[in-house]
Amino acid sequence: MASSVTGLDEVVLDHGSGAKLSGELISFVVETLGEAYIGEMEDSAMLSVPAGRIAMTTDSFVADPPFFGNGDIGKISVCGTVNDLAVVGARPLYLTLGMILETGLPMARLHQVCTSIRETAIEAGVQIVCGDTKVVRKGEVDQIYLNTAGIGVFEREPLRMRDVRPGDRVVLSGPIGNHTVHLLSIREGLGFEQRVLSDCAPLNGLMDTLLTTVGEGAVHSVRDVTRGGLAAVLHEYARASGHTVRFEQQRLPIQFETVMATDMLGINAIHAANEGCLCLFVDPAAEQDVLAVLRSHKYGVEATTIGEVTEDPEPLVLMRDEGGRDSVVEELEGAELPRLC
Repeated sequence: MASSVTGLDEVVLDHGSGAKLSGELISFVVETLGEAYIGEMEDSAMLSVPAGRIAMTTDSFVADPPFFGNGDIGKISVCGTVNDLAVVGARPLYLTLGMILETGLPMARLHQVCTSIRETAIEAGVQIVCGDTKVVRKGEVDQIYLNTAGIGVFEREPLRMRDVRPGDRVVLSGPIGNHTVHLLSIREGLGFEQRVLSDCAPLNGLMDTLLTTVGEGAVHSVRDVTRGGLAAVLHEYARASGHTVRFEQQRLPIQFETVMATDMLGINAIHAANEGCLCLFVDPAAEQDVLAVLRSHKYGVEATTIGEVTEDPEPLVLMRDEGGRDSVVEELEGAELPRLC
């Protein structure tokens, strides 16, 4: 299919020239995006936003490797942006799509990425409304980099970090560490990628179901646990609330094979990147209701409470071991892991 659209089997520098080949490349992308693309080729998208208040976010994606066992950089780009909108309580509507392509990228690979974008956007209920494509010389990017910006609307009160308070339960929607282990296993040839899959998923449906079901005030704030891992999220909340956040080590949802892989690599899963896990700060009176709703959804089956925000007026993150001993989880100054996304 790729060569029938452009007449070439791979991306060439002239695909970024703004001339005929550029038009063919854009047509190729638009055709592949299909119903996920709004279909207008103006210089700016003109959109209806049915709300008095919107949420907007942007992110760039440089996944290494950009193609993996159960996904690719295209899926990550939609999920990452949709999830950033959803965790503040917004309903995602529109995405932009910017692509930087390396000369020599096979058109079949570009088709794969655009197909993933289309399928994930359809699942998330969002539309691609505008975009941009640039082509650079061999070696100037790693095959393909993406940038997406997203717009969502608020149909309920936003969820804010400032609303977190002592006593709030800390809930995870699913296992941690799988995305990192999956990508590292492929990249380093560790052999775990068949048993440990990336958790990459659009979580706006889960968020909408949760907030609609449990009602306002049950969930105080939410973050998606991405780069920097769970530890980074908990440190962020400890600083914002001015209180210690404590979690129990034995309650962390970590797949057995992920434990094996992280032990082999000498890394801690609490610092590992994820692409389909939520960290929720929940009113203790609503904890069981929140867990029940999360577990009823395909992306929240393994949801569990891992800790709480304490009364201690010091912005620390503590990990309690099986013997009941607390240790301080230090915030990493740099990266414990090589770049993945």
